[in-house]
Amino acid sequence: MGAIRLRLCMDSIITPTDRCLLVAAAPKEFQATAGAFVNGFQIDGELVLGQAVKLDDRFDLVLSGVGKASAAAATSRALTLQPYGSVISVGVAGSLPNDHPLEIGTSVAAIRSSFSDEGVGATDGFIPMSELGFAPFADGQMGIDHDPELTSLLGSLADTQGIIATVSWCSGDDGCATGVVSRTDAVAEAMEGAACAVAGQLINPSIRTGELRVISNTTGNRKNQIWDLDSALNGLTEVLGRLR
Repeated sequence: MGAIRLRLCMDSIITPTDRCLLVAAAPKEFQATAGAFVNGFQIDGELVLGQAVKLDDRFDLVLSGVGKASAAAATSRALTLQPYGSVISVGVAGSLPNDHPLEIGTSVAAIRSSFSDEGVGATDGFIPMSELGFAPFADGQMGIDHDPELTSLLGSLADTQGIIATVSWCSGDDGCATGVVSRTDAVAEAMEGAACAVAGQLINPSIRTGELRVISNTTGNRKNQIWDLDSALNGLTEVLGRLR
């Protein structure tokens, strides 16, 4: 997408009166995200979970803490303190095993964020909460297909698009990693995306949701994992900087 088309797309969905809330889990992700909008940004003092920081006339950023519970709580707090038209979970992610695993440093925009491990581990296989009548989303699903326009915007910034799994426990075992793929068809896993979307939908059913990640590591057997967190964080700053 060219620069003019990108600007027109953003102008149609993220405006000074219809602002976007970016949600970062860890302080380093917060720092990398803020650096995309504020050159030389440095964290000054103690960050308050759930308290949004203004980045510019369209974007705010909130530190949520790591994991689904923290992400949902912080997102809900921020959305109740100020109205937003969209909420995007941003940060790093682990590449999941499939025919063409994403390389470290690859940026990926989620077409869907899906809870991976809410359910019952039964003898005959995993049973998701949706089959038990307790789906997290109002349509009875374990995941959410993100807003098409917002997905198109984020997809124009990222290297690729795909499903991102939201996990409670990261895949430090080959069987765990392949299980996430079999349940969600995800290309990457993180710990907050679907939770941010659940919170957004509960506060405002019409809110646009999205997720944007940069691959920082492989998954599977921990002894064989490859990590480059610094490169991924730099990549996050770079890809989000295209929104500025």
